[in-house]
Amino acid sequence: MARGGRNKRRMCPTTPDSPDRLPAPGDQPRILIVGAGPTGLGAGYRLKELGHTGFTIVDRSGHIGGLASSFTDDAGFTWDIGGHVMFSHYSYYDRIFDRLMGDDFTLNNRESWVRLMDRWVPYPFQNNVRYLPPEIALECLSGLIKAQTGRGKIASPDHARNFGEFIDAVFGEGIARVFMRPYNFKVWAHEPEMLNKAWIGERVATLDIDRALRNVVLQKDDFGWGPNNQFKFPLFGGTGEFYRRFGPVLEGHVQLNRSLVSIDVDRKVASFADGTGEPFDHLLSAVPLDVLCTKILTGEVPARVREAAARLLHSSAHMVGIGIRRPCPSTKSWMYFPEDNCPFYRVTYLSNYSPNMTPDKDRCYSLLCETSESEFKPVNRDTIVEETIQGLENAGLLEPGERRDIISTWHHRADYAYPTPSVDRDEILSQVIPWLEQRGIHSRGRFGMWKYEVSNTDHTLMQGVEWVNHLFLGEPETTIGLRYQATGDGLDGAVHERARVAGSGEKRALHAATDPIPTPGDIDEAHLSEEELGITNRP
Repeated sequence: MARGGRNKRRMCPTTPDSPDRLPAPGDQPRILIVGAGPTGLGAGYRLKELGHTGFTIVDRSGHIGGLASSFTDDAGFTWDIGGHVMFSHYSYYDRIFDRLMGDDFTLNNRESWVRLMDRWVPYPFQNNVRYLPPEIALECLSGLIKAQTGRGKIASPDHARNFGEFIDAVFGEGIARVFMRPYNFKVWAHEPEMLNKAWIGERVATLDIDRALRNVVLQKDDFGWGPNNQFKFPLFGGTGEFYRRFGPVLEGHVQLNRSLVSIDVDRKVASFADGTGEPFDHLLSAVPLDVLCTKILTGEVPARVREAAARLLHSSAHMVGIGIRRPCPSTKSWMYFPEDNCPFYRVTYLSNYSPNMTPDKDRCYSLLCETSESEFKPVNRDTIVEETIQGLENAGLLEPGERRDIISTWHHRADYAYPTPSVDRDEILSQVIPWLEQRGIHSRGRFGMWKYEVSNTDHTLMQGVEWVNHLFLGEPETTIGLRYQATGDGLDGAVHERARVAGSGEKRALHAATDPIPTPGDIDEAHLSEEELGITNRP
């Protein structure tokens, strides 16, 4: 890893005579922001930058950051809620990061793998099937050729009715059976047929058969070049440190330990568990959309809105951290696990992201393991830590006897972890979001907008920023788009800039790659992070 801090771009604060500044305080609308995660913090930052003082950010927890928070346990290990990596599609986000973090970050090259059949397969899986047993590699190649020539189970991606059929149409039966189907069930905790295919948008390009054959016959490594091949990470305090640094900037505007009880849509008043109320002209909500509509809203709310929102699907997740008193045995970043010999779908060597994630960088390392949960995939919270340790042994990540070197375990359950892009999600959003906005309630963020495809932390922070720019400056919200009708494009017109930081991938490829290394901007960047799908869109 390399320390960052060079070639910094500094945020230029808005000056008093800037044409972007808002009216005087007495003329300003009352803004209430519910949720102090990336979306709410991004909105607050932009409001303050524009000179707006009439806003309040409330959160039911005692800290800011939401799902991007980090925690340090009693043994000195720092844990994130999930394997966050910080890469950005936005120059504005980059400027905020530069201003708040300064030189306090590391810059890491991604090294990711798939664990399958007691061996490590380089990422992306479909480009490296040569690592599999010969008969399995043949099954994968044969299925791929049939799928790409219109002779598979599904004639083409256009004929696919859902994500499951899309997998068959793009990858073929072999890759679908061995990796894509079991892995995606472990991630989403819903069968692929329950997900729509529109959320992927342009996510998966048609695979190059000649390239796949070349890699097997010529025994060539082929590493992916996705948008997060190089990523930043705070030097101290985990992912949450970046968001903690919004606190001083927004001092006086953030109120913690304040639970929202109801929002009267007719009177435009939010009520809280402490008995207080907050009138608003505009409300930005990061509350999960289903909870907002079925449990929070009061007043004249049509049954169709409540019923539609209630059909939204999501999954929960168990984050289990394992702190080990041994020098780190690997340079890997994160790994995917499609098989059922372990409960988790992904494990991150979190200690490789920064030397300060453990109490002793030379003598300790840490593994962050993620397991999904839903009504279709139950998890026993009382046994998940032990099941995770056993799974690490089964998967070969813990060596024989290493269990006795575990000096810390950490467990966090996120009730809302993944907004599921279900088959009817876009139709639901087309009913609910416009109705809310007609009443001054704007639902944004990972679970506010329910669009996983634009819910990385940079996306969600920018959803807050763009909401402010749309509300006060009339600018379009380009990350989410504003066309809420159900269309064939799950991104719904969403666009953003390309990642500024995109570089070499796995360390093994640095000396072995024969293809020219593309420069940032040459890559067809994805809207979403690759780490859940285990695929890349580079043909």
